[in-house]
Amino acid sequence: MDDQRKLIIVKEITYWKENKMLPEHYCDYLLTLYTEGNGVEENKIRKKRNSVFFLPLLFFSFIPLTIFLLYFTELSFILQMAISLIFLIFCFVGIFLYNKKQLNVDIPAAVAAIIFLLFSVAFVLKFFSNAIIFLYIILFLNCLFWYLCGKKYKLLYFTIAAIIGATLLIILVVSKYLL
Repeated sequence: MDDQRKLIIVKEITYWKENKMLPEHYCDYLLTLYTEGNGVEENKIRKKRNSVFFLPLLFFSFIPLTIFLLYFTELSFILQMAISLIFLIFCFVGIFLYNKKQLNVDIPAAVAAIIFLLFSVAFVLKFFSNAIIFLYIILFLNCLFWYLCGKKYKLLYFTIAAIIGATLLIILVVSKYLL
């Protein structure tokens, strides 16, 4: 039997074992049979699955950490921006690596967009706190960036978020200044 078929069978037996579709000792026997006594492939499959679940959690943890750093600590503003920028760089590296491995870049891209939004809003509020129009401009530029990324990379949720954000921003500005 060729290696490709064995790998498919081993993955299927591992799936059965994890979801308790067969008794564990049957699965162990079948895995031993198909791996010819080498359980190495099962460990590789588990390591791959663990990394698939760990990395998105790592990226998602950047959002509450950024919020905590920007709004609930008394660190200097430069340090807050530097740490937020480090999180943003990690997200961009994640996007690059996910692209390289041909994985779905949705999670690091969404986290990067949210962190950039928080970063830019905190920056504008720090330096232009009296001129609210700059906040509106930054929010609109974020929405425009999301829309362009959504169209270019065919990410529907970016396009939808951009349209909803821009619509709400326009409604806010119109109701505040024209009504």
